[in-house]
Amino acid sequence: MDETNHSRVSEFILLGLSETPELQPLFFVVFSLLYIAILMGNFLIILTVTSDPRLHSPMYFLLANLSFIDVCVASFATPKMISDFLVEQKTISFEACLAQIFFVHLFAGSEMVLLVSMAYDRYVAICKPLHYMTIMSWRVCIILVIVPWCVGFIHTTSQLAFTVNLPFCGPNKVDSFFCDLPLVTKLACVDTYVISLLIVADSGFLSMSSFLLLVISYTVILITVRNCSSASMTKARSTLTAHITVVTLFFGPCIFIYVWPFSGYSVDKVLAVFYTIVTPILNPVIYTLRNKEVKAAMSKLKSRYLKSGQVSSVIGNILFLEPK
Repeated sequence: MDETNHSRVSEFILLGLSETPELQPLFFVVFSLLYIAILMGNFLIILTVTSDPRLHSPMYFLLANLSFIDVCVASFATPKMISDFLVEQKTISFEACLAQIFFVHLFAGSEMVLLVSMAYDRYVAICKPLHYMTIMSWRVCIILVIVPWCVGFIHTTSQLAFTVNLPFCGPNKVDSFFCDLPLVTKLACVDTYVISLLIVADSGFLSMSSFLLLVISYTVILITVRNCSSASMTKARSTLTAHITVVTLFFGPCIFIYVWPFSGYSVDKVLAVFYTIVTPILNPVIYTLRNKEVKAAMSKLKSRYLKSGQVSSVIGNILFLEPK
């Protein structure tokens, strides 16, 4: 044990998306543009929801929080991945590796439960419309946002407990662009079969329980919507389609990675890219394209700040320090 502690690795080597040198500049440009698009798209939704009084409702409050979590999901590893495209040796310290494990499970776990909160909001709005404002008070909305973060914190703490005390004394190459728990535990100097079972049980329970709650909620909602044909129900169907699309895009890769039978148990890089980069950039597109109120609010925001020249005036004052 003393020898193991003495030879404990201090850093890991990330193999990244590809080890082909010719692809690194292309990946740098592509993922830099994608990351900028993620930040702009999600912050635009947050700004639109907070600035337009017509969007100060529970549904859009939860949507703004989803955009914030999407920014967090995309930011825990993507900036590191982008910078690694410019270097030959992609290293990460042991502490930073644990931090990535902590944040990926915190944000992913929080987003899973937040999607359940959004499903509950749609259930109340469609199935109990007369009592919607009474049930979905601002106190309830705040609880529906705080609970996902608490569940995510408990989930990531339990996951990190599996790793933090493992002895790492030999191989230190992680075959991904960030430190993911299954890949890191495989590098330990002890048999991690039982730990792998616990990881699957922990992540699988959160993923499947959240997914089953969503399936039950949307099934009840779809049955309710099917029996109605009013204009309000048409709007409900459009909103519901956007929610189901987001849920499918997010839970698909997560369930495949953490719940699929793990005989090989390696993380597919394509799926890792999908739920850390593709999903956060698709969520704003899905919600804005299928939501007339959000599009109208964004048009109003654009006309307010761009056509009036306020943005250029503010930028000019900052750059040239013009006195007001």
